[in-house]
Amino acid sequence: MAIPEFQDLMLPMLQFHADGHEHCSKENVDFLRRKFGLSEEEISELLPSGKQSIFNNRVSWAKSYLKMAGLLDSNKRGIYKITERGTDVLTKGVAKIDIKFLNEFLKKQKPEQILPNHVTTDREQLALKTPEETLDESYQSINIALSSDILEKLKSCTPSFFERIVVDVIVTMGYGGTLKDAGKAIGKSGDGGIDGIIKEDRLGLDNIYIQAKKWDSAVGRPEIQKFVGALSAQKSKKGIFITTSTFTKDAIDYVSKIDMKVVLIDGETLAGLMLEHNIGVTTVKRYELKRLDSDYYEE
Repeated sequence: MAIPEFQDLMLPMLQFHADGHEHCSKENVDFLRRKFGLSEEEISELLPSGKQSIFNNRVSWAKSYLKMAGLLDSNKRGIYKITERGTDVLTKGVAKIDIKFLNEFLKKQKPEQILPNHVTTDREQLALKTPEETLDESYQSINIALSSDILEKLKSCTPSFFERIVVDVIVTMGYGGTLKDAGKAIGKSGDGGIDGIIKEDRLGLDNIYIQAKKWDSAVGRPEIQKFVGALSAQKSKKGIFITTSTFTKDAIDYVSKIDMKVVLIDGETLAGLMLEHNIGVTTVKRYELKRLDSDYYEE
């Protein structure tokens, strides 16, 4: 079963509290999980940010809106209880509770109070995301578009500039020693399929061999085998093959079966690493997502 949208959780959540007892957040989550027959895999599915499960996020927003409308109350941290107003709503036998219903309800109770309605009116978008989901997905969409622009730049740059970019990425990720060390190492070897040799760490405890190619066509198994042969000649078991293009399935399958650690970084992955480590991009705006610090208000 698909994970229910947060507005679909409002009525069953309020019904769960109809017994008048206090219930903690975990009880709400467990009840709604059983109510909708969700699997472990479904409740473990994360938001695009990877920092919270989609289901828990939707449960939290459902509680927030019910509380803002005065149907639930929370006098203790993470503990909720139905209010007299919430009980009145249930006694009327409502079929659905959503933001529209809550705002119509509040017009009669508190005309000055209107709940924030981030929900699109486009019927095709009635998936009704939570604000965090909307923000996360918008953020991911922007990054996907930006990664595509980065990849286009990678494909159009000169081979020497591409090598500079590879150096920046490797050093920023903590490999290759200093920029000066890595800059000297990459693009200078050209020995048997190896474009450079970098330090695995700043102390130089081990070496990693690099193949960095600005190609348009997919890199196949023969090219990877050539690189692996060059590693064997150097008595090395660690290598990175970086390209602006892609790798064939045979190439990917091959490196998964050999007794060496060969990392394949295609153009899309390289662009993502540049974005992640702020290489070749500039921050134009920063948002801080905040939540209530309940500990602050404890007396």
